[in-house]
Amino acid sequence: MTSVASPAGQPSGAFAPASQAAADGLSIVVPVFNEAAGLPQLHRSLTEVARTLRRRWNLACEIVYVDDGSRDQSLAAANALSADELDVQVVALSRNFGKEAALLAGLDFARRGAVLFMDADGQHPPAMIETLVGHWLDGGCDVVFTAKAHRANESALRRLGVKAFYALINWGARQKIPEDAGDFRLLSPRAAAALRRLPERNRFFKGLASWIGFRQLRVDYEPAAREHGRTTWNAATLIGLSIEGITSFSVAPLRIASLLGLVLAASALFFGAQMVVEAIFYGVSVPGYPSVVVGLMVLGGVQLVMIGVMGEYIAKILSETKGRPVYLVADHSVKQANPAAAAVPESTPSAAE
Repeated sequence: MTSVASPAGQPSGAFAPASQAAADGLSIVVPVFNEAAGLPQLHRSLTEVARTLRRRWNLACEIVYVDDGSRDQSLAAANALSADELDVQVVALSRNFGKEAALLAGLDFARRGAVLFMDADGQHPPAMIETLVGHWLDGGCDVVFTAKAHRANESALRRLGVKAFYALINWGARQKIPEDAGDFRLLSPRAAAALRRLPERNRFFKGLASWIGFRQLRVDYEPAAREHGRTTWNAATLIGLSIEGITSFSVAPLRIASLLGLVLAASALFFGAQMVVEAIFYGVSVPGYPSVVVGLMVLGGVQLVMIGVMGEYIAKILSETKGRPVYLVADHSVKQANPAAAAVPESTPSAAE
């Protein structure tokens, strides 16, 4: 496992000592969707990690399980988990709103200062949490994100698609999204507070976590093999997620539409000038029906594609204008390991003079 400093981070400077930063505590947010079989083992691993963090940094922890409308017994399994070393929150959404909504719900319900996001399928190694926390507390990093060390086990077509996705979403962007970065990342208290301030409803977590800036660090890792269940991510869902991410975080498709329009206009002008020259000076007859049909089909197809691209952005505007909540909560429960030690101090509003 290697750690590489992100070029987009802020210059290193003074930061709070570990003891002061640890006083805010850590919330571990775990979105859950049909992961009933693997939750008990994951919870045991996270409990061991919490014990280590408390012993090393005196860091108080909690876990926020967000059930995103699971169709199996995930909610029941989450409610049955014990709070031995850390507090346990279970947030049940009213239906399946998607992973981005579940991440936002976890961020909203997190009661501690720093927030760590990880998946429930076991492919994000809990043992790495201590490393990420170390970069935050000892290294002064605000955002510690993980990325796949390589994609050698993936098909060439998928690797090409990933390259194309990051090239498109980062084209012309001031703040680049690190390639191969995942949702497994830790945000310091001020980074988490900054992420909460972003008001948009069409959210792309990887992009937003990079956009907020601060001091960021990349940690490469090897994802663990999935032990339970089957992944719900297939080619169709990945393509849909890519479209959502690009249209939510980048205007590159609109710029491509403008450039394509310029190229087609220039090509038509050149072709028209060529036909005039050939007809006047060389007596070549102008092509008729076939060239007209081909031209109309090309232009019509391009126009329909560009209308579809603009429709995606208009749909985003409509969604933002409606102002519907990103998620709805059906149930929420909290288990405290030690009510006296786990209590989070709340600010008391000052009395008006």
